[in-house]
This record gives sequence, C-alpha cells and structure tokens, in this order.
Amino acid sequence: MLGFLGNKSSCLVGLDVGSSSVKLVALSKNGGGYTLESYAVVSLPPTAVIDGNIQDIGQVAETIEKAVKVAGGKLSSAIAAVPASAVITKRIEMSNAFTEFELEEQIKVEADQFIPYPLDEVALDFEVLGPVKNNDSLQQVLLVACRKTDVEQREDAISNSGLQCSIVDVDTFAVERAFPLISPEQRDESNLIGVVDIGAATLTLNVFKGTEIVYSREQAFGGNDLTNTIHQQYGMSVEEVEQSLRLNELSSEIHDMVVLPFRGTVAQQVSRSLQFFYSSGAHSELSALFLSGGTATIKGLVDQLTEELGINADMANPFLNMSISSRVNRSRLERDAPSLIKACGLAMRGFEDKV
Repeated sequence: MLGFLGNKSSCLVGLDVGSSSVKLVALSKNGGGYTLESYAVVSLPPTAVIDGNIQDIGQVAETIEKAVKVAGGKLSSAIAAVPASAVITKRIEMSNAFTEFELEEQIKVEADQFIPYPLDEVALDFEVLGPVKNNDSLQQVLLVACRKTDVEQREDAISNSGLQCSIVDVDTFAVERAFPLISPEQRDESNLIGVVDIGAATLTLNVFKGTEIVYSREQAFGGNDLTNTIHQQYGMSVEEVEQSLRLNELSSEIHDMVVLPFRGTVAQQVSRSLQFFYSSGAHSELSALFLSGGTATIKGLVDQLTEELGINADMANPFLNMSISSRVNRSRLERDAPSLIKACGLAMRGFEDKV
C-alpha cells in the first residue's frame, strides 16, 4: 500500500517489532497463492521497545538477527511497520488534472495544514484511491504521515541486523492486507467482523466491513500483566514465563491461581471494547470475532469469549489455506499463527508492486 522508504520492493520478509518480541514471516508467491517459507518469534528485552517506540536500537537489531537465524534461508531485506498510534491519516479530494509532480507538491501544501510538526521532521506518503463518486474531475487521495524518527528507528534496527529495510508500512494496513486470509468466507459487505489483537502491552479491536477497517480502538492492557505476575510470584525469569506460556507448559498451580483469573480479565476487557464499539454509533452486531496476538492463545479463551459474548470466536490464522514449506513445524505454527498477522501482512506488501 504505502511505503515511506520506497514504492517498489522484491522483499518477501515481514518484520513485526512488538513490545515483547520480534515476529518474522517469509513468504513466496506462485501464481495467486502464497507459500510460507519460514517464520520466527523471538523475545525482546523488556525495555527495548516501549509504547511502540524503539528505546534500544542495538537490542532490537540483535533480536532481529536471532530471528533471521531461527527462520533460516537467505533473507536479505525486510518490510517493517510503524504503529497506527504514531501515524496521521487523512483522505482528501484533489483535482485529477495534476501531473504526478504537481500532485506531490500540492500534497505537501495540504499536509502542512493539519500535521502538527514541521514538514522537514515528517515522513510523508500518499496513494491515489480513485475518482470521487459522482465527480469525474476529482480524485480521492489517502495521505499518511508520521515523524521521521519513528521510521528511522526501524530502518536503523533492521540495517544493523544485517538486513536491508525496503519499506516502512503502517501496522493497520498490514492487518487489512492479511484479513482476507483470516476470514475468506466472511467477506460479505453486510457482515461486521471483529479482530481483537491482544499483545503484550495493548489490546486493539479492529472491526471490518468487507475488507476495510471501519472502527479501531486501542487500550492499555495486555499479556505483560500476566507475565509480570508469574515472574514476581513464582521467581521465573520473564523469558521463562513467556516461553512456558507459548508452549502451554506452566504448572497446574500457576494455571489455576494466575492464568484462569487473568483469562477472565481478558474476557472483561474484550467485552468492554465491544461496548465502546456498539455505543459509538448505529452498528449491527458482529457476526464473528477473531483473536490475534500472543496473549490470544491462552487455553480456553476462545470458548470463554464465545460463551460470554454470544459471538462465534475463533483464532486468527492467515496460513489456513496457504501452502506451508516442509521446513516449517506445523504444530508450532498452529500455536504461533495468531501472533503473526501483522508480519504476514507486511510480507504480502512485498508483492503488491510486482508485475
């Protein structure tokens, strides 16, 4: 879709740098279908990324380098993303008589009116979406901007890991791109489909109509609360806790005393997000709910949400109908898939400009 650092790329690797881990997905494409060649999920040091901002480029670069080694294969370049919370987007209508150069200059004039930073501090991009309905002389343009430092942090971390950063996208665009793979049978324009991303530090509800996000809300809640509680009460290192949660290897005592109550809190937070959505306007009810993010894999959460919310909930898995390389451990992939949505959508970005 949009690339702050370039419009064309032969890159097949998506890198999702979260607050607790780096997720890497490498895809290839043959005809109309994708193949998952390899992937990796590698934990980050606790203070390397805070609130979507990279605090320690060296630590993030080292983690990306580990992820590349885990994934294997010859990986040379990658696509990353800035969080939507750091991005300003605006749809504007402009004359279709502009040449490409004139359009770029006019975009800068428009951007200067609503971006609260000097333009020399801003990474700016745009995409022409098409003609304005009922007006052939105007075209709709999507304008996207964020601070250059947000882009440069990711570029530096990736280049220091030995990869080349080809494009910096926006994480919500990556989710939109991967959504048809998650819910291929539910793309009816009349349906509203929810995707709840439960990460380490945030819970985000995105509601889709067709293949576009029509509502998005992020709140400060995530798996770090569970990780830190287990770490403090049982003396396990943060890395041990995260690994045990991923592999479902915690003791029955920890599961009953800590995980089950936390699962109930997750259900309450998801319910709260849905209440905000329904109160935001005249919306019909969701027809389905998909869970993504590392915390979404807590055993029993899907069933609990289905029962308490009265909505059919399921795990988000963009690889369900995708060819899988023989190098990929399928049972491990089934467990990790919900946390790989953004990385998958970013990897897909590498094919959009190819003929």
